[in-house]
Amino acid sequence: MKEFRVQQNEAGQRLDKLLAKILNKAPKSFIYKMLRKKNITLNGKKADGSEKLAVQDEIKLFLSDETIGQFSEQIAPAEFETTKVELTPNIIYEDKHIMVLNKPLGILSQKADKDDISMVEIVISYLLKSKEITREQLVSFKPAICNRLDRNTGGILIAGKSLIGLQEMAKLLKSRALNKYYLCIVKGKVEGKKRIEGYLSKDDEKNQVRIYPNQAENTEYICTEYEPLAYSLNAMKDEAVAKKDAYLRNLRRASLQEQDIPEGAQGLYTLLQVKLITGRSHQIRAHLASISHPVIGDFKYGDQKTNHFFRKKYGLTYQLLHSHRMVFPKMDGPLSYLSGKEFVAEVPELFARVQKDLFSHGVTQGEVPKEFKAKGE
Repeated sequence: MKEFRVQQNEAGQRLDKLLAKILNKAPKSFIYKMLRKKNITLNGKKADGSEKLAVQDEIKLFLSDETIGQFSEQIAPAEFETTKVELTPNIIYEDKHIMVLNKPLGILSQKADKDDISMVEIVISYLLKSKEITREQLVSFKPAICNRLDRNTGGILIAGKSLIGLQEMAKLLKSRALNKYYLCIVKGKVEGKKRIEGYLSKDDEKNQVRIYPNQAENTEYICTEYEPLAYSLNAMKDEAVAKKDAYLRNLRRASLQEQDIPEGAQGLYTLLQVKLITGRSHQIRAHLASISHPVIGDFKYGDQKTNHFFRKKYGLTYQLLHSHRMVFPKMDGPLSYLSGKEFVAEVPELFARVQKDLFSHGVTQGEVPKEFKAKGE
């Protein structure tokens, strides 16, 4: 006989789903037969498997150790060994159901190949080291990532520590009620706050997407909102061709001379806040490129001449796009305590440096919110 107590991270799932993980080599027919014969009980009573489990529910398997061993493989996969994962997550917020993380550049949200170390492995390794879960518990539930970011896009990533956390976050993301804001630097002067729509298709072999203005075969609807936060100094200078007096006033106000224009600000650039309405693969990068405002450093969809300049000057090898802020809506249910909460992830050091060089003396589209300013501004 073996006895289990349902833990926080396992609660919320059906009994038969949990049993299928514990007896992961057993056919479903065997599990249901044991339930019917009362060889498996829930809280001392007969169960049919459809029951939703709560924390501390008691599951008893009146089976021999030999039978349990025959139908179960209790060892968690080796990739979760704490010695294999050296990185620790940059935690912005954590509770019993979720973690809000600042994902570093160069790390996958989820593994693509079996030998990859992704944010999933990093989170699980952290939870094992902190003794919030055991290797045995990984058989019945594995923490996972709720939203995804490209390998070379950093910023806010949410991980589900419990089944309830994963389920509730999945509902929230599907409803599009979670407000997700990105910070990026794009080529050109983007005029005014705007919502743009289109359709996206993906070539899985090339891992590249294409944007269409109208619906076509094998396309998905996309919607992106953006708002300029600041323009580079050269954008201010460009406007001065028509408004020379205003330009000179701005120069005097900033106590600058023309020779003080940062070398890195060649051309016109906009610091852009982007709100993701739909969340398709490469959506922001491809959508902005389709309206002639590619993200700086984006070697897949961007302007190669501009990218070469920033690579030569800053050593920039990734797109200046960062999942910067998330605001939770009013919520009911198990995660209602997150209603109205806002989380901010700092931009990477190189992003902050480029941002400061380009925009510290530029003109703003209104006041740049404090959380969007580069360090030192």
